Amino acid sequence: MANIKLFESKGIRSRWNEQEQQWYFAIVDVVAILTESPNPQVYWRVLKKRMIAEGNETVTNCNALKMEAPDGKMRLTDVANVAQMLRLIQSIPSPKAEPFKLWLAHVGNERLQEIENPELAQERIRQIYKAKGYSDEWIEKRVRGIAIRDELTGEWKKRGVKEGKEFAILTAEISKATFGFIPGEYKKLKGLTKPQENLRDHMTDLELIFTMLGEASTTEIARNKNAQGFPQNEKAAIEGGTVAGNARKALEKKSGRKVVTRQNFKALSEKKKREIDNQ
Repeated sequence: MANIKLFESKGIRSRWNEQEQQWYFAIVDVVAILTESPNPQVYWRVLKKRMIAEGNETVTNCNALKMEAPDGKMRLTDVANVAQMLRLIQSIPSPKAEPFKLWLAHVGNERLQEIENPELAQERIRQIYKAKGYSDEWIEKRVRGIAIRDELTGEWKKRGVKEGKEFAILTAEISKATFGFIPGEYKKLKGLTKPQENLRDHMTDLELIFTMLGEASTTEIARNKNAQGFPQNEKAAIEGGTVAGNARKALEKKSGRKVVTRQNFKALSEKKKREIDNQ
């Protein structure tokens, strides 16, 4: 399971290893936060070379995992678990080192609690979106959408679809059949230029609803047809997205309004701020 963890509103790419029951964090993301370097990749390369020369086993034992890079592609990235990260940050002079240590402990404890009680994860998601200014109605749709997405990806794993590139292709097929855009095109339409900006966090209620319909339909079709491997699941993804796409077109015809919009949460946030300022 890969996602973005927030430390002081800055994203850290993270992956949960189910077998080892521990988090792995992208080292360069942590370096960027602790050093505020304009080029954290170079900082990490120099630090890594120095630590290897010193015979530091922390660097030797670090793994590399594929994570989404700034260009949107999945690339190998040096990662460290909590114990390794605690040793690494001792080599990085930073006033944020101590707060970051506390953050690492907090993240690890949260995950253990969520394993014991999955409802805690959903409640934390709700609180994060609430703090960002999203409405309760939107949050409920977003949380439901996350659950539907998790169900779909779990089904893909069981059916022999590989994480990473194949997941991305199938997601793009659903999106194209549902909205007429693959995710990258959709982000451009909404003016989202940063890799860490999640497209679904900038969708309207209706866009979320049709996203859920496309993914839920894909899951149902894959199960009923017992789709196995990438080609069969690709066909199911197109069919599932088409179900949602046809429903979207029918609504647009009846309502006279397009579902797909350039509207994004950044624009809505600014609008809300202006409304508050004018009160």
